[in-house]
Formats: sequence, structure tokens, C-alpha cells
Amino acid sequence: MEILRNRLRRLRKTESFRKMFSETELSVTDFVMPYFVVEGRNIRQIIKSMPGIFRFSIDTLVKEVKEIHKLGIFAVLLFGITEKKDRTGSYAYNKNGIVQKAIRTIKKEIPEIVVITDVCMCSYTSHGHCGILKGGNIDNDATLEILSKVALSHAIAGADIVAPSAMMDGQVQEIRDTLDKNGFKDIAIMSYSAKFASNFYGPFRDAANSTPQFGDRKSYQMDYHNLKEVLREVETDINEGADIVMVKPALSYLDVIKTVKENFNIPLAGYNVSGEYSMVKSAAEKGWLDEKNTVLEILTSIKRAGADIIISYWAKEVAKWLKS
Repeated sequence: MEILRNRLRRLRKTESFRKMFSETELSVTDFVMPYFVVEGRNIRQIIKSMPGIFRFSIDTLVKEVKEIHKLGIFAVLLFGITEKKDRTGSYAYNKNGIVQKAIRTIKKEIPEIVVITDVCMCSYTSHGHCGILKGGNIDNDATLEILSKVALSHAIAGADIVAPSAMMDGQVQEIRDTLDKNGFKDIAIMSYSAKFASNFYGPFRDAANSTPQFGDRKSYQMDYHNLKEVLREVETDINEGADIVMVKPALSYLDVIKTVKENFNIPLAGYNVSGEYSMVKSAAEKGWLDEKNTVLEILTSIKRAGADIIISYWAKEVAKWLKS
């Protein structure tokens, strides 16, 4: 037995042996690449708080999506950024809105790519909150009507999956009913079922220009102290018609991903969010971490915890690493 253990110890030193017996392996097809899309042409604008990530105009975005598709990434998640804001976020469901135009162009140029769209209002409201305000508070039911209009406009434009992220009660049911009544029964819903009121969203809010002008989002996003609440939220979304559920953020919530996976037989996404991305990028730029190996360790842990889909700003880089 001791001889066998010694042989295994020696073999573990080789990369080939470790790959043969790895229980969890990342694949390019695990990943969804998020993108920020803006009005204009020939725009590839640096986002200072997210090194290596850009705001793209539609023409440059199409070139980017063609590139990642060749690398084997088959899905993108779109976030629209606009200066056309009002208190009700009405531009979010404009048929000629930035996301709607981006969907049509991408599906025309790269029809094989799966286009997922974020369905929320924070980037479209003048106050930066994810819903309609009434007396300084979110009016849940009024917000549902707007979210369903946004989802329908994305479906009409050609989206494959809509992803409601506002964390309003009943949002999945309202969107499912609206899509079905308008002939879009085949459009899938990926619900941000467990979206926590996290401190890891700062760089995203900078990128999307979606910081709340007052208060915070704790009244409608989840308390990070809670786990049992997650099970109730996920079960509700599944019963309302969600096809995929999501845990966001991922890295500090691996236990949540694991718990959801163990309790529900449904595709599960983990969102490796902006703060998780930027803190590793910053440390790597200072030479404090080896970026590639740290990132692969983090993303493997998300998959090991139970995520079937990983939404990550590293998707493009990881695709290159896995092919090298």
C-alpha cells in the first residue's frame, strides 16, 4: 500500500495525471460573456473600474461577438447603456432602443449565437432604481407591467432568452404570461432568482451608469445573511415559469449555488460579477496574484459548487486559455 501511495504521489506531480483524474473541468461552452452596449459608431470605450472590459457600439460589438463565437463561446448577455432616462424607464422597451437594435444586428450577423438580455430598469431610470417609484418606495405591481413590456420588446427583436434581474415579486409569472400571450412561448426565462444586495456590484454600476441616486436596493434584493430565503425564491420562480435560475454574485455564495443545485433539478447559472473580476484584475496588475491560475481556480470552484452556466467577464480570456 505504501508503494502504491508513493507512486500516486509521484504521478500527481505531472499535469497529465492531474487532468486524467480531475473531477471538475471547465469547458468553453460553460460560459456566457456579458457586454455593455451604447449608442454611436466605432466605439470601444475603456471602463476604468473594469480593466479589459469595454462599452461597445453595435458595430464594434458585432466584431467582438464574431471573435468570441470563433473561440467557442455560444452565448452573450447584453446590458444597454443610454442617456435617455426618465422616472419610468420608458426607453427600456422602445422598439428602437439600444438593446433592441443590438439584438437584431447580432442575430442577423451571427444567427447561431444565443442572445440573452437583461430585463431591468436601473440603467433607464433617472433615479437609478430597478422599478417604478411611488412616494420614494418601489411600486412592485407597477414595475411588473414595465418589465413585461421590456421582455416582450426583446423577444420581438429576436432575443433567445430574457433575464429579469429587478427582483420584483411575480416578475417571472408576469413575463411568462406576456410572452405566451404574444406568441413567444419558446423564449426562455433565466431568472436572477437569488440576487443579493451585494457590495461586489460597484464596478458594474460604474460601467452601466446605474448607481441609485438615493438610498440602496436592499428592500428588493436579498439579504446576504439568508439561505433559507433563497430556496423559497428559487421555488417560486420555477413555479412561475423560469427555465434557468441564477445565483448572483457567485464567489462569496458558493454555498448558495451548492444548496440550490442539491434542491432543484433545473439549469443553474452563477454570475461571476464585476467586483469579483476587478479585484483579481487589480491584484494581478500589481503582481500580487497570477491572474490566469487564480481565475481558473475561482471559476472551477463555481462549477464545482454546481453551476451549469457561468456568466463571467473573463469568458473570452478563459476560452483562449483553454484552447492553448
